[in-house]
Amino acid sequence: MGKSQEAFDRLRLIRSENIGPVTYQQMIRRFGSAARALEAIPDMAKRGGGRTPRIADPKQIDAEINAARDLGARFLFLDDPEYPALLAELSNPPPTLLWQGRLELLEQPTVAIVGARNASAAACRFASDLANSLAEAGVSIVSGLAKGIDTAAHRGSLGKATIAVIAGGLDVFYPPENEELQRNIAERGLLLAEQPPGTEPRARHFPYRNRIIAGLSRGTVIIEAAPRSGSLITARLAAEAGRQVMAIPGSPLDPRSRGCNMLIREGATLVQSADDVLELVRHFDDRAESTLRSEEVGNNCKFSHIQESGDLDVSDLDREPLLNLLSATPVAVDELIRQSGLSPASVQFALLELELAGRLDRHAGARVSRLS
Repeated sequence: MGKSQEAFDRLRLIRSENIGPVTYQQMIRRFGSAARALEAIPDMAKRGGGRTPRIADPKQIDAEINAARDLGARFLFLDDPEYPALLAELSNPPPTLLWQGRLELLEQPTVAIVGARNASAAACRFASDLANSLAEAGVSIVSGLAKGIDTAAHRGSLGKATIAVIAGGLDVFYPPENEELQRNIAERGLLLAEQPPGTEPRARHFPYRNRIIAGLSRGTVIIEAAPRSGSLITARLAAEAGRQVMAIPGSPLDPRSRGCNMLIREGATLVQSADDVLELVRHFDDRAESTLRSEEVGNNCKFSHIQESGDLDVSDLDREPLLNLLSATPVAVDELIRQSGLSPASVQFALLELELAGRLDRHAGARVSRLS
């Protein structure tokens, strides 16, 4: 691991309790290094009115690094040159990813293909053919290694350009029947995981995986999906990130097509072939929308210390009214800034203290809510 001590500390920071991707970035930006951020956690949690969160034990991090080494896997940190620019554009990009296989596949244009686990045979065949045609055209196919459409997309692009983002650890095979496929992707494609080795996938892990799938991709193609499926979550995340959302239309008599038909009705682009997909993503500039964010991401993640301007410490007199503005209903941080009258930096820092104290939850769309 390059920059070994800082990388070790960063891994320890992200594996600590109450530290999510947004909190991680703000802590690094505020304190300039993971070591300083770790030292600041107890005092910040105290000011936030809660107990000190559990800080990851160094032995735990040693064990994770050794497990990754045994798997032949490597860590990819947010400020590494190889970190995909599209993924870094997200408001909550994974601070670190573990990977196996061909990292160069991230340098190609990327398109996600996701859909129903209980997909029809015709839809699986279509997904496989579509993935194969796109891969032959120089596009890397991103999916989640689930049953059905995901599996078909990976099989269609295996050996050419397939990227699997999994919800658990790299050494955990889920679903179990895809063990051989997962092993093949680790050798002939690219396997990515946000969770440490040995992590069994839980329900809460899948939305995080879905954001990576959407974040990595210029566009997302949905093939058969129920109205309340994980595939539609991925489509929503792709739309929120400003990416193309594409859907394959289906019979209104088939429940598996209702999600795709609904997406098309709501503005997703109807596609029927690889040429349709290529036409939409061919001129997409992976860095066009990240020009303004690139400096911000760099500032958040450089190893050198960065001094934020202004006094970010929030007095108890200011913190209490801010806390009163919070409730169990998520509210936009911008609204809190407007109503509190505090500076944006002060509000962000106060929210950071509350989160470290276990009194704040973060939601999509830069919204937060109060935890009892």
